[in-house]
Amino acid sequence: MSTPIHPGVRIGHVHLKVADLERALAFYCGVLGFQLRQRYGPQAAFISAGGYHHHIGLNTWESRGGKPPPPGTTGLYHVAILYPDRASLADALRRLIEHKVPLDGAADHGVSEAIYLQDPDGNGIELYTDRDPAAWPRDAKGEIAMTTGPLDLDALLAESPSPSPSS
Repeated sequence: MSTPIHPGVRIGHVHLKVADLERALAFYCGVLGFQLRQRYGPQAAFISAGGYHHHIGLNTWESRGGKPPPPGTTGLYHVAILYPDRASLADALRRLIEHKVPLDGAADHGVSEAIYLQDPDGNGIELYTDRDPAAWPRDAKGEIAMTTGPLDLDALLAESPSPSPSS
């Protein structure tokens, strides 16, 4: 058996190939609320939450005007964006509804609650919040037993804070 990876390792930022940088920025900054941190003309932009250098890179280096890959091909399934709590996830849902962004699905996984959608370039996105690990479902051996059940979007939306006056 190989030695496990260091427990402090985290997945950092992601770079997404997009066809139209302005359209991608309108979605990620205008709808989801990320902040533009740096821009390289019409070719690339780096966005984040909370002032970090970047969580997402958007670029048109190899994809300007391109089309999403067809179904049945390999590639990224989705990018998962972790929200710190249920109220923040509820706010994300409110933003999606306000901007009429269609959802692909929503699920309660026992360990987390998730909303699934696609960005304007067809990149899959999961917006989710984790439950406290003490509340995670376990099997008879004590192992994590993730599930996929329905997520009550109305109950989630009820936890959304009111939009700020600058919104």
